[in-house]
Amino acid sequence: MLKSVVRAVGAAVRLSSAAPGASARALPLSCPTLRTPSSVTTRPFTRSMWMLSNSGASSGYRPKLFSSKVLGPSVSCGCGGLHTEGDKAFGDFLSDEIKEEKKIQKNKNLPKMSGGWELELNGTEAKLTKHASGDKITVTFNVNNSVPPNFEEEVEEGQPQKSAEEEPEIISTPNFVVEVTKQAVKHSLVFDCQFPEDEMGHGEGEEESDIFNIREVSFQPEGDADWKETSYTLNTDSLDWALYDHLMDFLADRGIDNTFADELSELSTAIEHQEYVKFLEDLQGFVKCN
Repeated sequence: MLKSVVRAVGAAVRLSSAAPGASARALPLSCPTLRTPSSVTTRPFTRSMWMLSNSGASSGYRPKLFSSKVLGPSVSCGCGGLHTEGDKAFGDFLSDEIKEEKKIQKNKNLPKMSGGWELELNGTEAKLTKHASGDKITVTFNVNNSVPPNFEEEVEEGQPQKSAEEEPEIISTPNFVVEVTKQAVKHSLVFDCQFPEDEMGHGEGEEESDIFNIREVSFQPEGDADWKETSYTLNTDSLDWALYDHLMDFLADRGIDNTFADELSELSTAIEHQEYVKFLEDLQGFVKCN
C-alpha cells in the first residue's frame, strides 16, 4: 500500500505539470459485457489516479516507478507529520479530482428502489428489506470491488487519445445475497446472486435474458451474517434448467427480477460514487493533515 502511495505522489507531480487543472479519470474499467440496463445511472470513467496501477490503456501513458529527483521535506506543521513538496502537489491534484467528481454527480440523494424496499446503509454495505404476505425478504450487497475491470488494448503511439465522451462509463454491478424468511420457520432460504461477466445475445423473437443469475442456494440460520459451510449448498453450474427456472421464478414472485436488478445496479453505482468522493476527501485531509 505504501508503495502505491509513493507511486501516486510521483505521478501527481508529473500529471500536474503536464496538464494543470485536468483531472480526467482514465482507469480502463467498465461494466462487463452484458445487456446494460437502460435506466442505470452512469458517469464518465476518469479515475486517473488508478491508472498508476495498470497499463494506462485509455491514455497510452505509463508512469515511471522511480524518479531520480528526490523531493525534500518542507517545514512540519503542528500535527508533527512529514510534509513535502510532493505532498503539496498530491493535495492540489486531489482538490481538482474532487471538484471534477462533484461536477458529474447528478444528484446528492440516492435513487429510490421501487417495490416498497427499505434501505439501510453501513459504510459500503447496503441492506434492502421488505415484507410480502408473511415472507421477509432481505437483500444485502457491498459496493467494494463492484466495478468490473475492462481489459482494453493499450493505445498505440501516435494514435489519438479518447475524448471524455468516448471513455467507458462506470456501472457498479455487485454480487448480492437474497434471504427469504417465512414465519414459524427457523431457517432462511438464501440465494447468492451475481451479474454475469458475459451474456449471450438473443435473436429476434427470443425471450429477453435475465441480467443476473443465481450462483448458489442454501438454507441458513435466520439472520446469521456468516454463511455456514456445514450447510448443504446447491451450486447452479450443473443444475437442471427446470429447477433453476423455478428458483428464478420464486425470486421474481418476491420482487427480485430484472427491474429490481436494474435499480439495484443504479443504487450501487450512486453509493460507490459517494464512497469514492468521500475517500478522496479523506485522502486529501490525510495528505494535507487537515
